[in-house]
Amino acid sequence: MEKMKKILTEMAREQGTELVGVADAARWETIPRSDPEFWPRNIWPWCTRVVVLGARIFLPMTATTPSALNGEMYNTSNRVLDDTAYRLAVWINRQGYRAFFFPRDCYGNPKILNTNPCAAFSQALAGYYAGLGTIGYHHMLITPEVGPRLRLVSVITDMPLEPDPMLETELCVQCGQCARKCPSGALKGTDPHDPKLADMDRICCALYHENLAGHFCAPCGVCANVCPIGADLAAFRGTEAVTDAGIDHVRSYGSRPFTEGEKIGPLP
Repeated sequence: MEKMKKILTEMAREQGTELVGVADAARWETIPRSDPEFWPRNIWPWCTRVVVLGARIFLPMTATTPSALNGEMYNTSNRVLDDTAYRLAVWINRQGYRAFFFPRDCYGNPKILNTNPCAAFSQALAGYYAGLGTIGYHHMLITPEVGPRLRLVSVITDMPLEPDPMLETELCVQCGQCARKCPSGALKGTDPHDPKLADMDRICCALYHENLAGHFCAPCGVCANVCPIGADLAAFRGTEAVTDAGIDHVRSYGSRPFTEGEKIGPLP
């Protein structure tokens, strides 16, 4: 199994996913952070492991959000993740084990989230249980390598790979930048059930994304962009990842302009 895990990790990284972690499916039950209906073994009873892959999103692109450039980064990372996870699942099947991949978002479009703002499986929690990072105030996974500036996908399997240890140190510094800079105002104070998390208005967030989708510059990602955690930030210390004029320039092309009176910021 050690050799199998090494091969699987190398395959994933060759395809462009930098982060790879393995979670024991029992962790959802022994360290519960979601309702039982979302636990892997309650959906796929044969599942014993969840392999989680992470692909970075580049700071000079996320810094321009909302823009077509950021949207292209999002779409590209999604394709890389799904393609890689598909190949890994096929490879695991060929070794004689059960496996399939759960796509990184798995919802129809932003309008679907306006009434039911939840996916059937949380990639962020999977990354947490796989030891890739911890959950931040903004409800996203924060990793040491790239903070929350990444996308995630999971491979569900019964291959008995050695689980990776979970991170013991919380990476979120509770700075509140994500809440203060959120253009939709979706992070409305502290979650009454968990003081380390924001009380998140998911409908508000989804409505804002629907607005951006109509301008062809979705998704948002401001909360990920402003997060001060991640080794990827070191390359840009002492300089700007992109200038204010550069942001305006990038936003001026590739998407439908906002008319006078329309807001990029919070919806009414």
